[in-house]
Amino acid sequence: METNKELIAQCEARAKQWLTPSFDEETRKEVQAMLDSEDKTALIDAFYRDLEFGTGGLRGIMGAGTNRMNIYIVGMATQGFANYILKAFPGKQCSVVVGHDCRNNGRLFAETVANIFSANGIKAYLFESLRPTPEISYAIRHLGCQAGVNVTASHNPKEYNGYKAYWDDGAQVLAPHDKGIIDEVNKVTIDDVKFEGNKELIVPIGGEMDWDYLQAVKEAMVDQDVILRNKDLNIVYSPLHGCGRVIVPEALRSWGFQNIHVVPEQMTIDGNFPTVVSPNPENAEAMTMGMNLGTRLNADLVIASDPDADRLAIVCRNAKGEWEILNGNQTCMMFSWYIIANKKKLGQLKGNEFIVKTIVTTELIAEIAKKNGVEYRDCYTGFKWIANEIRVSEGVKKYIGGGEESFGFLPFDKVRDKDSPASICLICEIAAWAKDNGKTLYDLLMDIYAEYGFSFEHTINVVRPGKTGADEIRQMMENFRQEPPKDLGGSEVCLWKDFQKLEMRKADGTVEKLDMPDTSNVLQWFCTDGTKVSVRPSGTEPKIKFYLEVKDASMRSAADYERCLADAKKKVEAIKKSLKLD
Repeated sequence: METNKELIAQCEARAKQWLTPSFDEETRKEVQAMLDSEDKTALIDAFYRDLEFGTGGLRGIMGAGTNRMNIYIVGMATQGFANYILKAFPGKQCSVVVGHDCRNNGRLFAETVANIFSANGIKAYLFESLRPTPEISYAIRHLGCQAGVNVTASHNPKEYNGYKAYWDDGAQVLAPHDKGIIDEVNKVTIDDVKFEGNKELIVPIGGEMDWDYLQAVKEAMVDQDVILRNKDLNIVYSPLHGCGRVIVPEALRSWGFQNIHVVPEQMTIDGNFPTVVSPNPENAEAMTMGMNLGTRLNADLVIASDPDADRLAIVCRNAKGEWEILNGNQTCMMFSWYIIANKKKLGQLKGNEFIVKTIVTTELIAEIAKKNGVEYRDCYTGFKWIANEIRVSEGVKKYIGGGEESFGFLPFDKVRDKDSPASICLICEIAAWAKDNGKTLYDLLMDIYAEYGFSFEHTINVVRPGKTGADEIRQMMENFRQEPPKDLGGSEVCLWKDFQKLEMRKADGTVEKLDMPDTSNVLQWFCTDGTKVSVRPSGTEPKIKFYLEVKDASMRSAADYERCLADAKKKVEAIKKSLKLD
């Protein structure tokens, strides 16, 4: 076993390689300070490994070091990506789209990426300033590019930045390209990187692309008449200091909404996110300023997008008139219901439509689709898998919506990633439809539960940082594979799925193959009463995630909701005990 002294020596040797003239003076000073410090914690954190270029790209804390986000790590990743693009499209004048969000160093990293692509003879369409992730996805398709890069760490804390790699369909890369790019990146050394850009191959883009994207977003609209009748819907919006400020208010106006208010303190572009603890709309704290403004203005709903404007959060008034944050499963379910129910009512369904959800997202979406005769599909977590379902069905079946429990939805097919501007416009249309029918969004949620059955979802994140944590997470997954649960909180397990083995085992012992495009380290257990538990290690953070879903078919009206919710929470506690998570 590696001793601490050996680890320090290895990190010192790696750090000294960063003192050469290949690195700028500021970086060398930062590295030298880590070497000189008696406390080697910072040195070890920065150099104990290489920041891994995974299937989604890079994500890490900013700073000097091999395990950090900096121009050198970004540079080597981009050089490897460029090498792969040139191999994949021999003899072609290749082009890419490069964008970034509001994070610190975002512009620096994006310009570094554009310079390196151009130095390799690849035209780089560089956004003039921060833009939403979905607009970058749209631009790749719209401009006929071979690939793209977005510099973003999504909703991670302010210390982080990241690098998302996209392919020519506007989606994050899948096999075989993901592994091919990783192989090329791993071959690159700092001396291989062509940092000096070719200005003739760097093309700035901005306003014209905004216009084209906004026109495309309007394709997500289901019923404009509903909007026109409720154009004064009172909307409060916050971009949480990020990209949404560029697009979302304009998108709402283009749909016909006229009563839009923004949270002024959070409209400022700031990678330090000074008004929130974390720029994650999944966290209730991030919505506080929006809700306070909503209260003062007597708003109908409060909405926010995360820093790169791919995720959204929705707050509406509950039966008591108090603000209530809808969770990702509820929003995904509401989007799916509205698209299906109202396209059906308006005669817009032709019989070849499908919707998609991830395997950890509520099963109520499947029930909604089945009852209305619309095909639904399950896919792995991550929007690249939803994008894959769109890609394989192009020209054959029509995608009308898809999403995941982590506050992401895509309501049209011109983009191949989560799209908060389009989703925000659509949820406002849904609120307008509800208002047209004398209801609130919350009333609509209760109606859906009453018709399709109540469902409560709860996610548990078990954080295990560092190498020992990674080992512990691996062991937990292995233990679950060796001894899968037979009951969960008193409910009998009747179906076991292992997506790493692509096997499904039934209670009678029969085993069937799972039809999925690839393997994934996910386990799922289904109970006779509809309970579902999914387990997967996070792909971007040092944690293992447990997704619990509890059903209750006894809900008949909004009056039953509190009882069903209380029972479900008790059930969740029982499941946690079964899994030894309490």
